[in-house]
Formats: sequence, structure tokens, C-alpha cells
Amino acid sequence: MSITIKPLTPELAGDYFGFFENRAFTDDSPYRCYCQMYQMSKEQSKAADESLIGLDAREASREVAARQIRAGILRGYLAYAEGISIGWCNANDRANYPAEPLYDVPFHMPAEKREKAVVCFEIAPEHRGKGVATALLQQVITDAKAEGYVSVAGFPVARKERFEWDHHGPVRLYEKAGFVKAGEQGGFAVMRKEL
Repeated sequence: MSITIKPLTPELAGDYFGFFENRAFTDDSPYRCYCQMYQMSKEQSKAADESLIGLDAREASREVAARQIRAGILRGYLAYAEGISIGWCNANDRANYPAEPLYDVPFHMPAEKREKAVVCFEIAPEHRGKGVATALLQQVITDAKAEGYVSVAGFPVARKERFEWDHHGPVRLYEKAGFVKAGEQGGFAVMRKEL
């Protein structure tokens, strides 16, 4: 299978939503999101809730993601096979994640252009185990190096056994790409690759 990786742009929003609405969760995964929550502070979430009154939770999440994509806040990469989006990786400058996030996650770092964070993967079920997440992670590393970042960090849940819905990616995915464990924070392993 030939995999093509493209950075998310407003022009690719249709592919992004097509993936999340038609292919991402076809295995009854408990996760039903648009990966928009990691870019939101508690204050932004409250403001979004107030501006989206009348929409159900899914519609509101979609609208927030659409706004984030248009504004360049939601960043990452789409994986394609035969022209169809089959995977997603949320990757962004750590300074772009909120210092006071909606959820207790350790992604923020105040120094811009220092470290890129990989915070989420979602792969269409029929394409899992075929190197899609590896290709996405490799593209993040390649682009981060070209953009002058010092390192890339990943935050898999700190556990030994594989969990079916490891949306942060398993530790072994990062190890395979040359990341080393730099510590633990809030139940997450902090995996880092120096560039």
C-alpha cells in the first residue's frame, strides 16, 4: 500500500471531516471527536459552548474544529491511500497548545519553535498495523527538523500492555522511530527525539 502524507490546510478540511465522519470510528471506538479539544483552553471551551447554543455535541465539536482549521490552530497531518484520507496525526508546536488546557494534558511548552508535540493518532481500522502511524510520525520528524525544531515529543499513555484505542500512539511506535523516554507526567510517558 502506498501512503501519502499531507499537512492539514483549510483546503483539505473536506478530507479531514470525511475521514473523521466516515472512516475513523467504524470499529465502535469509544472516541468520537474531531481532535479539536487539545487546542482548547477552559476559557475557550466555555466561549465555544456559549456561541454554539442549539447545536448537539457532535455538531458543536465539528464547528469548533472547522474554526480551528480555518484559523490554523488545529495542525497535523492526514495520511492518504489511493487518494482517500485514512489516518490523522495531531502535531503542533508545543507553544501553540494552551497553558491552561481544557483537559489535564502535558502538551504545552512556552518556547516557540523549540519542540513539536505529537498528541494524537487516529487510523481507519482496516488500515491499522500497516505502517500508517509510522509514516505520519516520520513526516512530523522530517518536517520538524526542516523547520528548525530542536526535538519532537510524544505522549503515549504510560502502560506496558497494548490498548485497542491508544490514540496517543503506543510507546513502541515512538521507540521504533528513535524516541527515548524522558519521564512521565500525568499518567503519560514523555517520549523525546532530539533532532
